[in-house]
Amino acid sequence: MADGNVTPFRGHHLIAGEWVAGEGTFRSSPWTGEGLDFAVGSPALVDRAVQAAEAAFPAYSALPREARAQFLERIAEEIEARGPAITEIGHLETGLPAGRLDGERGRTMGQLRLFAQHIRKGDYLDRRHDAALPDRAPLPRPELRLMQMPIGPVAVFGASNFPLAFSVAGGDTASALAAGCPVVVKGHSAHPGTGEIVAQAILAAIEALDLPRGVFSLIQGGDRKTGEALVQHPLIRAVGFTGSLTGGRALFNLCANRPEPIPFFGELGSVNPMFVLPQALSARGAQIASGWAGSLTMGAGQFCTNPGIAVMLDGPEAEPFAQATVTALAAVQAQTMLTDGIAQAYREGSARVGGGQGVKALHVSEPSGRNATPFLYEVSGEHFLAQPELAHEVFGPLGLLVRARDEGEMLQVAEAMDGQLTVTVQMDGGDAGLARKLAPVLERKAGRLLANGFPTGVEVADAMVHGGPYPASTNFGATSVGTLSIRRWLRPVCFQNWPEELLPEDLKGI
Repeated sequence: MADGNVTPFRGHHLIAGEWVAGEGTFRSSPWTGEGLDFAVGSPALVDRAVQAAEAAFPAYSALPREARAQFLERIAEEIEARGPAITEIGHLETGLPAGRLDGERGRTMGQLRLFAQHIRKGDYLDRRHDAALPDRAPLPRPELRLMQMPIGPVAVFGASNFPLAFSVAGGDTASALAAGCPVVVKGHSAHPGTGEIVAQAILAAIEALDLPRGVFSLIQGGDRKTGEALVQHPLIRAVGFTGSLTGGRALFNLCANRPEPIPFFGELGSVNPMFVLPQALSARGAQIASGWAGSLTMGAGQFCTNPGIAVMLDGPEAEPFAQATVTALAAVQAQTMLTDGIAQAYREGSARVGGGQGVKALHVSEPSGRNATPFLYEVSGEHFLAQPELAHEVFGPLGLLVRARDEGEMLQVAEAMDGQLTVTVQMDGGDAGLARKLAPVLERKAGRLLANGFPTGVEVADAMVHGGPYPASTNFGATSVGTLSIRRWLRPVCFQNWPEELLPEDLKGI
């Protein structure tokens, strides 16, 4: 068990068990306090880390599932032992409240433990066996066995808005390690101190279980060339990314243009529209408005499932809904955003939406510095359909109310939506007919459909899907949350007439 002691900050990279300084440093920009110096990444360090990951792959991928499960559980224990230190530095770096960070740490440990339980069962391997049919006419059938196999070293990019759950030991890292793939993480410069402590926890688990040191590396900071070198390294077999559409699309293109293209599993953002149907609006419009405002402003609106757009039919019930939303938003205090750059982008996005043709401001505010305050605008369905840019994500607590003139226009709005992580439908019994019309459209638009709830808060579970059609993610058939996320780092291999003694252990006797 870990003793909870945290090594003083080195500000170095962790490469295959060694803390390594870079050729230069960058200074962190914490929400409060003095910044710390951290080593800058480089293509040379990327190569060193990836070479170590490739060297570790044969031994690590061949470990029994039980050994990998124990590794994941040990990482969770080591993170838990460092909990107070992680919360302290995470709060200083990001401005996120301690309660949020404690919850995110619990989620991180929970998904590590869930993945451990999942791989113990072995179902994720999708093992199949077709017995030989030597007497089949007109041709015999050979014996065929299939199993999902790990693909090799994986690159993971830490996310700005989740310093724990989507970063160094977050879902991408945990699922890749569960699959049997070594990981090289490109840390996010918004929270390098948090990343270093988590890396200490992973290293402690590696050392305690005497695993190959190259199974995990963390490269801090660095300019764009560092990330480009990571996704273009010929030994990297896949990439996990959570971030902006612009940055993610650039990396996606690099992966696609490699001499040997590799999959890029990018989660790139979403406006997560909410359709409020007439009966629900009439029966509980004020309640829905309050819940929408709470979901919209949760964590300063810095969740990828932030429900930025509400769609309803224009009419007498729409006005009270709008006013109830304004009342709820007016009570929200300024909140700290994760970085100065994110705060600036929020102000620019608010101005962009507010300047749209036919857009009316319902609630405006004056965010300054690194703070965010909420905005609410409304627009007709006609003007919304004529301006596709109104459907682009604004990362922060901004809401847009779209008033459709009738059911037909509401369906047009649904059909015009890009791919989404989530779509929510607020409906009561009398709304079943309209909901039935919307459902076939919405099923093609999102990875998760919600009824009478709000999308912020993504449960880590077997049935969860956190992904969707582009641009919500770059691979509509994958999820970055839940046990199905492990499948991203596997590929099916068929063994035909393969001798029993040469089969992978998990295929023997099947």
